[in-house]
Amino acid sequence: MKIAIIGATGFVGSKLVSEALERGLQVTAIARNPQNTPSENLQQISVDVNDINKLTQALKGQDVVLSAFNAGWTNPNIYHDFLKGSESIEQATKQAGVPRLIVVGGAGSLYGNGDQQLVDSAEFPSEIKPGATAARDYLNILKQEKQLDWVFFSPAIEMHPGVTIGRTGKYRLGKDHPVVDQDNISRLSPEDLAVVLLDEVQNPKHHQERFTAAY
Repeated sequence: MKIAIIGATGFVGSKLVSEALERGLQVTAIARNPQNTPSENLQQISVDVNDINKLTQALKGQDVVLSAFNAGWTNPNIYHDFLKGSESIEQATKQAGVPRLIVVGGAGSLYGNGDQQLVDSAEFPSEIKPGATAARDYLNILKQEKQLDWVFFSPAIEMHPGVTIGRTGKYRLGKDHPVVDQDNISRLSPEDLAVVLLDEVQNPKHHQERFTAAY
């Protein structure tokens, strides 16, 4: 199987590349500044996601596109840049003739109490709200996509560098509400996030919908 991973050098993307290579997949790692060492199963391509024509060429021949694109949490234009980049990736995937697109979004679009999404709650951290709002709004855009077999993945609420559990290979799936443990905590390591998504790549269970996962 051939898989293109966008944002391959980032916090999430780098874990996705490692997991995919461990599984013996043919990986095309796409980033502005590639950092991995090329190998038999790893090709690296430097592409700005907003260059739709160049990105289309990079994606041709792939079986699935796995996007971990992030416009940068400290970017003052993160809302605009995330939406623009995400829509560029979606368009390039279609132009390249790749049938399946898996997008790593955010937990902010998950629903807490009632009909309120987490990003709209008073407790949501203000410093990440613009990026989380962009991810939520892009999910609404993606829901209108009928051509691609798309999937939007919302990580656990606690999925950040401080979660140092490592790779356990264990997780539970959910859809629109956070998956929580016996202590009402929604947590997943970045390594196990990669397990979840590569399991979805190899054994698809979700089609044109959002899902989530946690311990």
